[in-house]
Amino acid sequence: MVVGDFALDLDLVVIGSGPGGYVAAIRAAQLGKKVTIIERDAIGGACLNVGCIPSKVLIQAAHHFVDIKSGKYGVIAKDVTFDLGKTQQWKDEAVISKLTKGVESLLKKNKVKIIRGTAYFNGPNQLRVINDDEAQSYQFKEAIIATGSRPLEIDGFTFKGRVIDSTGALNLKEVPKRFVVIGGGYIGCQMASVYANLGSKVTIIEAADNLLMGFDRDMVELVKKQFALKNVDVVEKAKAENAVETKEGILISYTSGGNKKTIEADYVMVSIGRVPNTDDLGLQMAGVDVDERGFINVDDQGRTSQSHIFAIGDVTLGPALAHKASYEAKIAAAALAGQNVKIDYVAMPAVCSADPELAMVGLSKNQAEEQGIEVNVSVFPLEASGTALSSSDTSGFVRIVTEKNTGLILGGQVAGVGAGGMIAELTLAIEARMNVKDISSTIHAHPTMSEVIMDVADLALGLPIHI
Repeated sequence: MVVGDFALDLDLVVIGSGPGGYVAAIRAAQLGKKVTIIERDAIGGACLNVGCIPSKVLIQAAHHFVDIKSGKYGVIAKDVTFDLGKTQQWKDEAVISKLTKGVESLLKKNKVKIIRGTAYFNGPNQLRVINDDEAQSYQFKEAIIATGSRPLEIDGFTFKGRVIDSTGALNLKEVPKRFVVIGGGYIGCQMASVYANLGSKVTIIEAADNLLMGFDRDMVELVKKQFALKNVDVVEKAKAENAVETKEGILISYTSGGNKKTIEADYVMVSIGRVPNTDDLGLQMAGVDVDERGFINVDDQGRTSQSHIFAIGDVTLGPALAHKASYEAKIAAAALAGQNVKIDYVAMPAVCSADPELAMVGLSKNQAEEQGIEVNVSVFPLEASGTALSSSDTSGFVRIVTEKNTGLILGGQVAGVGAGGMIAELTLAIEARMNVKDISSTIHAHPTMSEVIMDVADLALGLPIHI
């Protein structure tokens, strides 16, 4: 390791190249900043390499497998098998590799310098980057911290061997016969759906009294109904105690209803939350304030207690969503460029790609009423949609929450096929402060799932056509 090296000068340094970091770097460069990005692992961060994108690959592959086996649409195939190893190869080579190279190319195109290694602050304007046995010190003028988060490890379930986190679940080479999930949140339900579709006997152990806390209960019930059809066991109000490897697999102990129980599996995935990657950054040396859980305190532009250092994404409070990080990245870059901008989460969508897919944005009925707003709630079932019928998947609905007197769209929830894409229109409507007349009078292409958004707007006006 180099000792006593001379510090090199940098202007704006971005630490981390995930959906927050690389977006911040590119946008800042577009706004005239001279930018350097530091990455210790793979370009693209957790989302692209071990999170959102690879999970989407497995979700899609599992759905195709189920569809082909079912024989629906008149597509008949015999002796259908699933080779998870080949799916993993396709995921790594055709999807992740292509995207990481694409992000790196975009950084270079925007003249962003890339430094490989782990960054440590050793002062408000100094940091050191270590890469294997080499190290280099730097002086910087401004910084954006975008180091993301990692899965939370709990007592009795050290990530090792057959105890895996979401990254491990995304990289299994064979479909496990028995798969246990600790935690029934977004990631837990998504991976439970994947492996249930691939034929695993899945058990979900959840500490709360329901899965997917945050989504309305009627939406969650649709997911639980599908789990029941696929023989997935859901154990709620249960505490996971420990896991012990055996010759045949792994034995998981948990407490439910005051009774201690055990279940054997091939793998157990722990997915009960994430922790910010701030503990090894040297933030104290930089004078950057964090809370008791390690989240960096920021203002409405992403500025930390040091006015020249910003933080975005999972290292700050709020949902650990890739699109939240990207949004905050644009705000931080604009603020550094002197623009009068601020963060506004009024239209922050959330999507869970379970079966069926769930999406929500804005206020729910209860949230609106807690704020003293009189609302109307309108629900349009997907079973009344020709496009949903043509896909042979009509479970679900679109719901909008509107202000009673004005028709202003305050929130929306979508459950069913294409929910993640459909929520975009409602997100835009809330961001642009549109009302139901704006949606109803907008021509929607036929036949598409997007028509259901128009149908629910017609319903909210009291003038429904298709119901």
